[in-house]
Amino acid sequence: MSARWPALVLLVALAGLGCRQDMHDQPKYKPFRQSEFFADGRAMRPFVAGTVARGTLREATPFNTGKSGDEFVAEMPVAVTAELLARGRGEYQVFCSPCHGRTGMGDGMIVQRGFKRPISYHVDRLRQVPVGYFFDVITNGYGAMSDYAVQVPVEDRWAIAAYVRTLQLSQYAPASDVPADRHAEIEASLQAVDAHEEGGSEAGEHR
Repeated sequence: MSARWPALVLLVALAGLGCRQDMHDQPKYKPFRQSEFFADGRAMRPFVAGTVARGTLREATPFNTGKSGDEFVAEMPVAVTAELLARGRGEYQVFCSPCHGRTGMGDGMIVQRGFKRPISYHVDRLRQVPVGYFFDVITNGYGAMSDYAVQVPVEDRWAIAAYVRTLQLSQYAPASDVPADRHAEIEASLQAVDAHEEGGSEAGEHR
């Protein structure tokens, strides 16, 4: 039995060597700690001027700014597809509809509960602004609206801008844009609306 003790002691000694704390206790600075080495006393070093994190470079192009020079772009810098509009609709409903409403009338749920009402997308001024204007407002905010540059990526901002245009067209599309074979259908729909409104007015008068 006693012959085994030297081997056991040796095994314990070898195991102890594997438990050294040199890597754990190595000299290093931790975030936001004080430093006596650097003149400013900070362990964390400031970024070198002009440093841009990998994957975050945003050059001053129409795609990234919504502008060409100092002017808002009038054309979408990306292809307008069904997929883009579907993405824009989803992002709009998440980030925009609480204030602007599902149809862009400015009657979102938080407006109904007392928040300041935003202007409708269907006023003449906003129907006439370039599409780059909407991208810029999403990026930088406007009035009481804060910016959404952090929450909404550049690609999705363009998707939302495109969807806002579709909302505007849904309420104010010129008759010349309607295919000729659909004119009769549109006329019938308008007549049905007029008849419904007239019926409602007459019912109100008899009350």
